[in-house]
Amino acid sequence: MYPQPPYVLLLAGFLAAIASGHAFSTSLQQSVQAWNRNRSTRILASLRGPQLQVPFAGICMGVCVFLASGIQLFGFSGQVAYAMGGPLTVLSGLLIWSQLARILGLIEAGGSKALDLDSF
Repeated sequence: MYPQPPYVLLLAGFLAAIASGHAFSTSLQQSVQAWNRNRSTRILASLRGPQLQVPFAGICMGVCVFLASGIQLFGFSGQVAYAMGGPLTVLSGLLIWSQLARILGLIEAGGSKALDLDSF
């Protein structure tokens, strides 16, 4: 009567998001370390390029598949699940990307001491 939920897609989306997140973290750390050595604004400006956008897109796609598969566990069809998971992923991704750009701007303006959370 009801189709089997996509457990394999749930696991695949989760693993894709984790793998892309590791690549994103590694490239972000390397870029910030290179900027810290040179203190060049060109390096931080290039952080918004494909070096970070590709792994971030992988994270978003993995999260979208994971969310849609999780929604399908509750009996929704695939179309409805992706119609709900897609906008949630895009909105979250845009908010996270804008926050990352803001944090990189703070680092560029005041160095790593600009992110001192104890001063707030």
